[in-house]
Amino acid sequence: MSDAGNPVLIEIIRNGILATTGEMKTNLTRTAYNMIIYEALDFTVGLFTEHGETISIGLGLPMFIRGMAQTVKAKISHFGIADIHPGDILITNDPYITGSHLNHITLTMPIFHGDELIAFACCMAHWLDVGGTISHVTTDIYQEGLQIPMLKYQRRGVVNQDIVDIIAMNVRMPNLALGDLRAQVTAVVTGERRYGELVRRYGIRPIRAAIDALMDQSEAEARANTLTIPDGVYEAESFMDDDGVRIGEPIPIRVRVEVSGERMTIDLSAVADQVGGFYNSGIATGIACAQLAYKCLTTPTVYPINDGSFRSLDIVIPPGTFISAERPAPMAWWMTYPMTVIDTIFKALAPAIPDRTIAGHYADLTVGFIQGLSPKTGRFFLAGLGVPGGGWGAKSTEDGVSATICINDGDTHNTPIEQMESRFPVIVHSYRLRPDSGGPGRYRGGLGAEHVVEARCDMSLTTTIERTLCRPWGLAGGHAGQGNQVRLRRDGRWIDDLPNGKLGGARIRAGERFALASGGGGGYGDPRSRDPAAVVHDVLEGYVSTEAARDNYGVAIDADGRIDVAATAALRAQ
Repeated sequence: MSDAGNPVLIEIIRNGILATTGEMKTNLTRTAYNMIIYEALDFTVGLFTEHGETISIGLGLPMFIRGMAQTVKAKISHFGIADIHPGDILITNDPYITGSHLNHITLTMPIFHGDELIAFACCMAHWLDVGGTISHVTTDIYQEGLQIPMLKYQRRGVVNQDIVDIIAMNVRMPNLALGDLRAQVTAVVTGERRYGELVRRYGIRPIRAAIDALMDQSEAEARANTLTIPDGVYEAESFMDDDGVRIGEPIPIRVRVEVSGERMTIDLSAVADQVGGFYNSGIATGIACAQLAYKCLTTPTVYPINDGSFRSLDIVIPPGTFISAERPAPMAWWMTYPMTVIDTIFKALAPAIPDRTIAGHYADLTVGFIQGLSPKTGRFFLAGLGVPGGGWGAKSTEDGVSATICINDGDTHNTPIEQMESRFPVIVHSYRLRPDSGGPGRYRGGLGAEHVVEARCDMSLTTTIERTLCRPWGLAGGHAGQGNQVRLRRDGRWIDDLPNGKLGGARIRAGERFALASGGGGGYGDPRSRDPAAVVHDVLEGYVSTEAARDNYGVAIDADGRIDVAATAALRAQ
């Protein structure tokens, strides 16, 4: 057997590739300046072939599954192979290419073997500030900050200082932005070095043969698992609250999924047109919606994540929708609507594969951004509060998970309260699960979480929270979970009847509080068929109130926390 077909060598190379992206990730987090990178992990790193196909993306934001590859391909097309040299680092944040927003800066470094271009190392990471407005919903891309076209940040190892100077002049905190830029350089240089070592050790032909084999393995498993889904056409609908401009005007989402043998077609052509507010994303994100859903259903545990997993998937998505928006559509909060698109794809397939789908989840970051002048230093501060996690939908066999990050953001972490309180003028009074937020069902939806925060100085609060009205739906008779919510405490009372979860630079005075709450997941199955012992456990743990136990589950609990058998039987007989 040749080295190219040696399964042992293929497995060694698989793990070498995973180790490379893992080290890229580690080096980025160790050198980044902003908590959104080193704590929240809002980034993704990856390796790509010389043609821009995905070899491996490190665990990070699942929605970058397509945006990074599209960006690498766009850079190849823009510069041409002849103008890409060893030591170059290519930069852009063009959201119509990346699919995301201006805050996501993407660096790409070519990898050479001798004089031959063999691959690319790439890093897409979130900068907290890229200029532009930060206190209200934007209505075009020009309000959102610095746009960086496809340029060479570094040419043959020499940094273009002009780019550095332009960035520094257009952001509020240049030391942080340039620190994160240097951290990203560290990440792609790590990828270039380690992949080069892998090639020098095993040879370029065995490496390429192993990559082909890994992609073929991913494809074979995806096709085999698609065959287990009954042929047919499946459809579902949902909606978003509004676009932040036309308040109270819902944004419809309609998806169509067709399964035929070992192929699946996900048709997203009936989602709403691009919207006036900043909840749009580029077509790379529309493609990623379909690919992410498909991978969850067919190859969820196959690594590295590569393009082989999607060869049996066809995607229909025209330009001009809110997940395929065109210039100059605003894009600042690009990630919110796609979460519900993915949720709706699962909803469509639930009747066909109830054992592989879940009820709706809270589908939002539920973060708030505060800004003001620090009473300690007198300097401007900008911080994101969260990410709290929220409730995921129940499955046909188990309860949904609680306080877990939404599907688009995968490996993102919440920011430790101790870090927030030490760096910014806030006191976090509570960070807790929301009782009764999980949708009732035979299997209960996961619980959402809530931050209650006190301002220690005057500041502004901006929130962009969705799914306050489109509550996470239940399946097979399960009930919906609670929606996401924003509350303000003014003059000693809570204001909890806001029209949506969107605040544009709301003034918070020193001593006032606000609460950011994530929704719960939808339930699965009839709540009255839930094991009464499980209901009692939920009540004792504080997940479900005694009133909800009685009204939703038909379980009566006495003062000692035990089941009232006669009363429960009567309730369930009604």
